[in-house]
Amino acid sequence: MSSSRTTSIGGVISLLGAFLAAAMVLGLLAAGLFMPAVGATGALARSGVDIFNELPGEFKTDPLKQQSRILAADGKVIATPAEQNRIIVPLDKVAPIMREAQVAIEDHRFYEHGGFDLQGVVRAAIANVRTGQTTSGASSLTQQYVKISLQYTALNQGDEEAAAAAVRKDYLRKLKEVKYAITLEKQMTKDEILAGYLNLVYYGDQAYGVEAAARHYFSVPASKLTLSQAALLAGLTQNPGITDPVNYPERALARRNVVLDRMHELKIITPANWQAAKKRTIKQDLKVSEAKSTCLASPYPYWCEFVINYVEAMPELGKTVEQRRRLLRTGGITVQTTLDPKIQKIVQQEVTRKVPIGDKSNVGAAAYVTEPGTGKVLGFAQNTEYTVGKQSRGKTGVAWALDKQWGGSSGFQFGSTAKAFSLLTAMESGMTTTARVKAKAASSSSPATYQPREFGKGCGPGSEWKVLNDSAFGGGSIDLMNATAKSTNTAFVALAQQVGGCKVWDTMARLGLKTASGQPLPKYAPAYILGAAEVSPQGVANAYATLAADGKRCSMLVVTKVSQGSKTLAAPKTKCEVVAKADFVRGTHKFLEYNMTNGSGIRNQLDGRQSAGKTGTADKNNESWFVGYTPNLVTAVWVGTPDDGNKRRMFNVRVGGESYPVMHGASIAAPIWKGIMSRAHEGLPVKKFKEPSDKVTKGNEVAIPSVTGRSVSDATRVLERAGFTVDVGDSMDSNVRRGLVAGTSPSGKAPKGSLITIYPSNGPGSSDRGGGGRPGPTFTIVPPPDDGGNDGPGKPTKTPKPPGPR
Repeated sequence: MSSSRTTSIGGVISLLGAFLAAAMVLGLLAAGLFMPAVGATGALARSGVDIFNELPGEFKTDPLKQQSRILAADGKVIATPAEQNRIIVPLDKVAPIMREAQVAIEDHRFYEHGGFDLQGVVRAAIANVRTGQTTSGASSLTQQYVKISLQYTALNQGDEEAAAAAVRKDYLRKLKEVKYAITLEKQMTKDEILAGYLNLVYYGDQAYGVEAAARHYFSVPASKLTLSQAALLAGLTQNPGITDPVNYPERALARRNVVLDRMHELKIITPANWQAAKKRTIKQDLKVSEAKSTCLASPYPYWCEFVINYVEAMPELGKTVEQRRRLLRTGGITVQTTLDPKIQKIVQQEVTRKVPIGDKSNVGAAAYVTEPGTGKVLGFAQNTEYTVGKQSRGKTGVAWALDKQWGGSSGFQFGSTAKAFSLLTAMESGMTTTARVKAKAASSSSPATYQPREFGKGCGPGSEWKVLNDSAFGGGSIDLMNATAKSTNTAFVALAQQVGGCKVWDTMARLGLKTASGQPLPKYAPAYILGAAEVSPQGVANAYATLAADGKRCSMLVVTKVSQGSKTLAAPKTKCEVVAKADFVRGTHKFLEYNMTNGSGIRNQLDGRQSAGKTGTADKNNESWFVGYTPNLVTAVWVGTPDDGNKRRMFNVRVGGESYPVMHGASIAAPIWKGIMSRAHEGLPVKKFKEPSDKVTKGNEVAIPSVTGRSVSDATRVLERAGFTVDVGDSMDSNVRRGLVAGTSPSGKAPKGSLITIYPSNGPGSSDRGGGGRPGPTFTIVPPPDDGGNDGPGKPTKTPKPPGPR
């Protein structure tokens, strides 16, 4: 509006006084009902008519912000992200008594007049003239709806000046309000206006709209409100900041009784109901329910934060993160997730049973459960309380089970759980479940030494690498089954050398394993062979899930549906692809099954179910793991020191009231895993792993060249050219000349790629062994001893020396 027009209307108001101003607010000047258009007064009135007619009449407002809902798989609400605690409902979802109460106290003639109420304005104008102040309001309910809508839109657009103007007490604002109200009643029915008002108006204590207010104050939907509850809410809208029943119960009671008196006066309620409602105390009606508008109020706060991060990354919900964030907090969407509350409860209980929240040891623990073949995340937990403030013992906002992208940490070294990927690579390379490798000698105090030149280009250790074994190994031939059960590090270094270190790294990448920070694992031998890279339980569990699903890698599924009212905005589906042949994966199962029955998992097998798994321990014993699976579920458990900068060594620690001379994967992580998996499998069908083919268990056998009588170097060349790996065993007595090859083990036939051990001759001995040389001794798989190694099943009787890198 131009400045001249503003001055003109100001002059009109000044000359005609409060009564004329009230008439202008009515819009009656345009009809010429209050003042005859004669003389100076008539000219001024005509000016007012022009101004009124030139005011904008089209009424627009921004869509209401309302809370969204995040649901668990069973449909229960996890959290309600929102900028405002508001739930929009249609009028038929508001109790009739609530509608009547609101109309009675705000505008009892609402259904009888147009956009403004003539009687009400005249009454207010007379009162204001008497007092000399604008103290008595006469706005119709439609005008009030216009006013708060204009204020809401201005605030939503960040225009504080316009928001203040929308509620300013002056006649020009009233004049605009009336014009809008007249227009609005031509566009909307009375019920539509009342519904808009009830959904928009503020009811105090951060409750916006009648539905949120009913749930907040009384823990019931608006459709279930009683007379006394409805009267209390209706009374709040006049001055919600100082009359809400939580903070101002006495004022709320007084306001409620005003509404009840008005309803009785208008004969909306009977005298008996009037008296009964007035006798009720605020305390009798009040049952406050805190809105779960943030993750702090959620029963699953880490999951809440995870889902919010996930939704904000969904391209279906907006082009930018900001658009998606705004939709989640203002759009009233419903997000259906895969969280299984039963499994979530089990995970939380089992983790904190072994490592209590705030344990004096400062040891952290986390577990993550997923479903193979679907990618569904079923639950995860840790031994802390969720906080958004300063982190302290037992309190953090970081989800240790997750990758950093979803609210997790930068990860933890995953130790020997990495060996599963080497085993799959071995199966893919043509080795069998009976394969053997030639490994260097090492113990927990005497390492084997490797040079970069011993590895393929680009996948070596970078510099001299010293590797320890948890259980002493004297060097030479060792079968992979026992090497897995004993977690013999030098055997897996030898395996990577034999099949190609870069191939092992490729296998990890193919199965989806990355660092917790989202980067590919480094092509660094300690990282991909012995797990000296920082990953999350989420990352390892998802990669192991590919094994559990027979080589089918599935994308992580967290949200199954996002809807807005009846409209589906997104319905994510699991995307799966076969990244490893099932037969080779089934061969890998055999090693990890054997580890459960004869190795580090022996004390944590599942009753009546096949399982496969592997322990893991970082080189300083400050990170320990157990990752295992059935065809039904996969669980990864980590126990370690999240906040020590990778400095602390976990020896002689007391956790959860139990003493542990050394912390390894079988100490705490494996029992947590068993507790989770045993309970989570209750009611699930018993499934078995499918058997690998003979090709994987026995291999395609080829003839082993006879090398008896050849020199060791010559025999080695012949066998390697035939596709075998060669080891030199102890010398033996034979009729073959001393120093030449007396025989091999095995002999005859063996799968290509097998380790062939050649035995030099001592020459004819005193024993009558016959001639021609003989094969060396055969080897049988035997359970490893309970040696208390870092990945072993038992507790050591005395504290060992801290091991070096492995």
